[in-house]
Amino acid sequence: MPITRTRAYHHGDLRAELLQRAEATLRESGVDGLSLRQLARDIGVSHAAPTRHFKDKQALLDALAVSGFQQLGAALETTAACDGVGGRIREMAQTYLRFATENSALLELMFARRHSPAAAEAVTEAVDRAFAAPVALIADAQARGEVIAGEPRRIALSAVAVLQGLATFIGSGVIDADTAHQLLDETTGYMLDGLRPRR
Repeated sequence: MPITRTRAYHHGDLRAELLQRAEATLRESGVDGLSLRQLARDIGVSHAAPTRHFKDKQALLDALAVSGFQQLGAALETTAACDGVGGRIREMAQTYLRFATENSALLELMFARRHSPAAAEAVTEAVDRAFAAPVALIADAQARGEVIAGEPRRIALSAVAVLQGLATFIGSGVIDADTAHQLLDETTGYMLDGLRPRR
């Protein structure tokens, strides 16, 4: 009779595989459904194997948050080719909201959970990279006289905070999906009005 054994050694990229499976579990079962032992079982490695990359569940959650910010940054970077500040801001807002609604559990982990001090530097760097595209958009538009003067990062983060609030409303069911698109158009309109230089 054959004996089935859990693999003690994994010759792929175990860290990436653990994060991928953890993100799927987060989407299906939330933070409470995540466990290093269960992840090990799911991908067929020994129960100790994940601890080579994540010393505990908090380290896994921190890594998921960093990964989430990296994914968000990559999505926002794709909007840089749009013409005009209005078109770019609208496209960026739609991209942010799409990411938020498709990854609501991950977004909540990114913004709503406390991260460990050990991960502070990695999280900060990931946040800076994630919002580099909106900051650059504002700085470019300021250089062309299309956006009010001010520190580009502060202006960009104020706009992102509005989008994050809208995403939270959608995720919690306060706003339904049909209303969300209409409200996003109105919100970006208000945003653009507020960003225009005063004459």
